Amino acid sequence: MIFNKVINSLAKIIEDKISENFLIKIQEILLESGIFTIASKLVAIILLIILFLTVLFSCLSIIFNFDLFLAIVFAIAIPPGVLVGYISLQIEKRRENIEKAAPDFLRQLASMLRVGLSFENSMDDLSKYGSGPLYDEIRRAVIEIRMGRDFDETILSMSSRLNSSNLDKTFKIVLEGRKSGGGLADIIDNVSEDLRVILSLKRERKASVMMAILFLVISAAIAAPFALGMIGIYSSFMISLGKGSELIETAVIAAGSYIIIHSVLAGLIIGLIMYGDFKKGIKFSIPLTIVAYSVFYVISNFGSGLLNFS
Repeated sequence: MIFNKVINSLAKIIEDKISENFLIKIQEILLESGIFTIASKLVAIILLIILFLTVLFSCLSIIFNFDLFLAIVFAIAIPPGVLVGYISLQIEKRRENIEKAAPDFLRQLASMLRVGLSFENSMDDLSKYGSGPLYDEIRRAVIEIRMGRDFDETILSMSSRLNSSNLDKTFKIVLEGRKSGGGLADIIDNVSEDLRVILSLKRERKASVMMAILFLVISAAIAAPFALGMIGIYSSFMISLGKGSELIETAVIAAGSYIIIHSVLAGLIIGLIMYGDFKKGIKFSIPLTIVAYSVFYVISNFGSGLLNFS
């Protein structure tokens, strides 16, 4: 109860301090990812987790002689990083579910048009019996049309919310066919079959590049941090012999910087391989960077103790 009261109080402060448009954008992203939580409350929870981790990591840094600044940076970066990664994965999962259901929906739509139903009535009937994110959007579109919104505008708005370039093109073709007055059922059938083939090729491409992605993940999160972490062990060994120098200390900093750059680039490359877009690799870069630098930090600072260097 106390925790809920703290969250509610903090959420009210956030609503007062942060612009309403910004919170609405966050809320739309949360709804798109299937997180049905008020945006201000989620921000409040993240801030409380950051505060808790800051205190925890600060205590651990004192007990185990960690770098205090680095501990605070991790405490601040981990909660929003994990949230962004989770939201990105949920949005991608939702997009895949929608694309998977789209060909069957279009085929059913074409069948209903052939028996004489109008486009609007066909969508209305299909929205009553289907389930999943695609049909949720169809139901929303039907409600908007009933409230007086222009049909074409509603369908285009729905296609943009689906966040899929394949479906966006598909619905635009369907709308053009509806305007032309031609054999709309045949057009939808052909589009459905083409979409099915595109999605099949997409799945095959993703399966064919999994080995390359696995190699990038292992090299970025384990191999490179472990190898470069040995520089820290070497530095500790040289310092224990009284032969430390500025060059040795700089090498450790340079190795850590390389790990961060390498992990970020590896994530971006994974996004390019899987989706053909560097931007979609950001959701991989964040966790890879956190894991890689954690491995590097542990090896470089505690590896010498494990090897009995003193």
